[in-house]
Amino acid sequence: MTIRRLPVLISGLALLPPFAHADFLADSKASLEMRNFYFNRDYRQSGATQSYSEEWAQGFLLRYESGYTEGTVGVGVDALGLLGLKLDSSPDRSGSGLLPYSASDRRAADDYSDLGLTAKLRLSRSTLKVGTLLPKLPVVQYNDTRLLPQTFQGALVESKELDDLDLQAGQLRQVKQRDSSNAEDLSVTRGNKRNISAGSHLTSDRFNLAGGTYRWSENLSTSYHYANLEDLYRQHYLALLHVLPIAAGQSLKSDIRWARSSDDGGSNVDNRALNAMFTYRLDNHAFGLGYQRMSGDTGFAYLAGTDPYLVNYVQIGDFANKDERSWQLRYDYNFAALGLPGLSLMTRYLRGDNIDLLDGQGDGKEWERDTDVGYVVQGGALKNLGFKVRNSTFRSSFGNDMDETRLIVSYSLPLW
Repeated sequence: MTIRRLPVLISGLALLPPFAHADFLADSKASLEMRNFYFNRDYRQSGATQSYSEEWAQGFLLRYESGYTEGTVGVGVDALGLLGLKLDSSPDRSGSGLLPYSASDRRAADDYSDLGLTAKLRLSRSTLKVGTLLPKLPVVQYNDTRLLPQTFQGALVESKELDDLDLQAGQLRQVKQRDSSNAEDLSVTRGNKRNISAGSHLTSDRFNLAGGTYRWSENLSTSYHYANLEDLYRQHYLALLHVLPIAAGQSLKSDIRWARSSDDGGSNVDNRALNAMFTYRLDNHAFGLGYQRMSGDTGFAYLAGTDPYLVNYVQIGDFANKDERSWQLRYDYNFAALGLPGLSLMTRYLRGDNIDLLDGQGDGKEWERDTDVGYVVQGGALKNLGFKVRNSTFRSSFGNDMDETRLIVSYSLPLW
């Protein structure tokens, strides 16, 4: 397949509405996002089979969202067209997560693509979506940190029938990872010093979820979510988000989360996760302090490939090993005050310790330092053109040390 598939995807999405209806068409919208992504990760190993990953790729994300037909039950359709093209790779540098590659010769694919369709129904202030989903909930957050996003197949109901209360319920059946167009069953993240084993139940095709968020006021909300990866684990998640205005240009944001994960008959999952982030904002400055604590027989459980809802999940590490304690210092700055709107800086430092290395090996430690510099053009013909540099250094007493750099150029173009 070549880049000729891009206009084919565009033509296919343009033909999706099977009937002409004012609301269905008038309320529809479409956009094309282009991502140029360079990834370099040095594992800093001597004598290793592969000491670093380095790849460069171009991605296209075509999004279409229809409106709803009139009537008691409105009907609509969404579509997501994805195309990734290899620009540079080799067998000794593959495996960055940008492109699929062969396990036998480690050669990255020249391209890969996918077309996801979602049927949707609306009744009053509730919607049902069936098909391709991009869930962003405490118990499952799709991964969008590479060239193309991770997608799921399933059904999700979202209800806003009551003011200030948002409810969700659904089931996920399969997943397509961020560097693959193949659907596969779901599994739990293992490896590292998480101490999670799944026995004979390595995968499942049922991930059930339910929960909701209640806004007590403009500055305070609480939420509860439940999830069950059938035969593998169950999870309860509580969260509180509060913003305290202090003075003009000043506020204190408190983000507190607690999760309880346990096995569902086919694993040994047993974890309690407490994590919190406090952010003091002063005009264009933001100062953050985070803390995360794991306890129980295992580390934190979450779907493989997804972004865990943890304050110390960052560019490389998740700091969610068995018994791990970790803290974070973070600083953000918006350069608009200096006459440079669209330019931003983020830097943070994290350290984890008390990690149970298992088998009487003692306690482990790890740390990570991240810096992001981004700029988005604010106006003119190149409005929405974005540039981002992400650099990270990770060190561990029990795993691979890593130095990583990502360069991302993105552009989002509204089509209608």
